[in-house]
Amino acid sequence: MSDLLTLYGRTFNSRLLVGTALYPSPAIMRESVQASASEIITLSLRRQNPAQQQDNRFWDYIRESGCQLLPNTAGCKSPREAVELAKMSQEIFQTDWLKLEVIGDDYNLQPDPFGLVEAARELIQLGFKVLPYCTDDLVLCRKLLDVGCEVLMPWGAPIGTGQGLLNKYNLQTLRERLSDVPLIIDAGIGAPSQAAEALEMGFDAVLLNTAIAKAQDPVLMANAFKLAVESGRAAFNAGLMLRRQTASPSTPTLDMPFWQQAESILQD
Repeated sequence: MSDLLTLYGRTFNSRLLVGTALYPSPAIMRESVQASASEIITLSLRRQNPAQQQDNRFWDYIRESGCQLLPNTAGCKSPREAVELAKMSQEIFQTDWLKLEVIGDDYNLQPDPFGLVEAARELIQLGFKVLPYCTDDLVLCRKLLDVGCEVLMPWGAPIGTGQGLLNKYNLQTLRERLSDVPLIIDAGIGAPSQAAEALEMGFDAVLLNTAIAKAQDPVLMANAFKLAVESGRAAFNAGLMLRRQTASPSTPTLDMPFWQQAESILQD
């Protein structure tokens, strides 16, 4: 059965998106991306500019990967800053795909909802395929859809915390109320089990970086996340059992055991 991820009209086999920062070396980054089987990778113009030729190995690995590039606007704190960086990224990375970040708080790197909608509106009008990094606020997500975003990326927890899905009520509400919209959990995922849980809840994919790049063995961890995402999606497709408040026997009983039947006859 075909179970492809479709984003802005393109289909992908993998539901795991990975970042390319924080790895011990470009070679380990390359091996980790390969182990993850990801087909979409994020990168930042502020950290990785091929035009400056600062690290040819890194850029060579990126080009060799064959992955869809998803430049981000990490570090931008205003719509204007994000739009200008997006234009430069489009020119340098030769793609109109964009992970839009407009940060409103330095402490927890929470997105600025007002700046995010403003920047998304302008970038959509300029022809970008915008994947906004947002909170799990339903009203904000609807505003982003209203201005033309076709994919949303709500956070599981603040970036780099590894705390997993902090507000499952909000996330479940998003999934149920925006049932036709591709939703990718972005940020906060720290363990493969958390990624699997997101897929089990019906989210379409997860995006992460630190959990792989900062693992003791990034390549092994990348493979662990790959398997977790596949497992979570398979469980979602299979259909999880309903949770119950009371116990329910897993072995149905049709009648009395034969020895109890014999005892009952003797007593009669």
